[in-house]
Amino acid sequence: MPALVWVPAYVGIGSNLDDPERQVQAALQALSELPETRRVTHSANLRNPALGPQPQPEFVNAVAGLLTRLAPVDLLDALLAIEHRQGRDRRSDVRWGPRRIDLDLLVYGEVVLDTDRLVIPHPGIASRNFVLFPLLEIAPGLRVPGLGPVRRLVAAFNQQEQQAK
Repeated sequence: MPALVWVPAYVGIGSNLDDPERQVQAALQALSELPETRRVTHSANLRNPALGPQPQPEFVNAVAGLLTRLAPVDLLDALLAIEHRQGRDRRSDVRWGPRRIDLDLLVYGEVVLDTDRLVIPHPGIASRNFVLFPLLEIAPGLRVPGLGPVRRLVAAFNQQEQQAK
């Protein structure tokens, strides 16, 4: 049963296989069609090098902002169903490997959750430019539960990048 209140949620989208721009657009369209959910915004696409040990094509990433009445695990299941429809088989995926589509639930309202199936906020949110910069674009005032404002996370990320150079 859906919740009675609309909860803001943010979903990271990434692809580096089979026409990544088209894969991201297809995922955005599928997010717009979820029950009890409205896609209210999305970032521009961001191209960036792939993470991981194996050579692979660069990724196209974006973030979508939703309002949903789905519970967090129900939203996760809906995201996994979208991935499956777009041809992703998580059982055969190589960790940090190339993917046709990857959908990550980044933030779900003020919820902090750590279960075997789902961790919210997403554990990599503060260390991934391909998540932080699109989030800053569409939700500059967002406070990530337990981590603070997106603006501060971006500033800290930028400072770490400068120190690494």
